[in-house]
Amino acid sequence: MREAQFDARGSRVRWTEVDGADPARVYVHGLGAASTVYHAHIAAHPELTGRRSLFVDLPGHGISDRPADFGYTLEEHADALAAVLDEARVTEAEIVGHSMGGSVAIVLAHRRPDLVSRLVLTEANLDPNPPLTAGSSGIAAYEEEEFVSGGGHARVLEKVGPSWAATMRLADPLALHRSAHGLIAGTRPTMRRMLMDLTVDRVYVQGALSGELSGEGDLVAAGVRVVTVAHAGHNVMFDNADAFAAVVAGHSSHAP
Repeated sequence: MREAQFDARGSRVRWTEVDGADPARVYVHGLGAASTVYHAHIAAHPELTGRRSLFVDLPGHGISDRPADFGYTLEEHADALAAVLDEARVTEAEIVGHSMGGSVAIVLAHRRPDLVSRLVLTEANLDPNPPLTAGSSGIAAYEEEEFVSGGGHARVLEKVGPSWAATMRLADPLALHRSAHGLIAGTRPTMRRMLMDLTVDRVYVQGALSGELSGEGDLVAAGVRVVTVAHAGHNVMFDNADAFAAVVAGHSSHAP
C-alpha cells in the first residue's frame, strides 16, 4: 500500500499498485465504491497484464483518509488524484475512471494535462444536476446532518441494494454526501465541455442497458470515441468484463 498527502492537515489518499511497464494505468472508482473491487479483475485480464497499474481510493472512500473539513468537490478529488500521480512519479497515464471517477479523471486531465495521455471513461457523469434516478441525486436529496446522523445513510444503503452497499458502507457518510453534492454541482466549465476540449485519446464506454448517451453526436464530433457494450448496464466491468477489457486495451470500437 502506498499513500500521498492531499491536504494541509496531512490527510492521506492511498492506493495499491502492480509493477509493470509504462505508461501506467490508473483505475479510479465511482461514488461510494473502491478501486480494487471494481477494477482488479480487469487489470488481471490477459489483454491488460504487464502494465504498471494503480488502484486509487479517492478521499473519504475505501482505505483513504476522510477529513471532516474537506469539501470533496470534483476539483478537490482531482487534486488528490494528482497528488497520487506526483508521489508515484507517474506522467502521461492512462486513466480508467468509472462514473464519478470518470468525472474526476476529466477534471484531472483539464487541470494537469501532463499527467494524462488517455482517458477511458465508463458512464462518467458529464453534466450537473443528473436525473433524480441517479445515485448521487438520491444521496444529495438529504440535508447533510440528516444523511450523516439522522438515518439517511442507512436508508440509502438499504435502497441501493447489497452489491453497491458492500462498498458504500466503507465510505465515510460525510464524504459520501459531499461527493454526491459535488457531482450535482458539476464544474465550470462542465465536465462535458472539458472532455470535448481535451486533445488526448478519449474513450467513453456506455452500457447498452443504460440507454442512449445524451449528446453522443457532439462527443463523437469532438473526437471522443463512444463504445457501447452489449449486455451491460452502469457497471460495465462486472456485466461484461471481457468486452470491457478489450475496450481498455484499445482492441474494440464496438463491444459485443
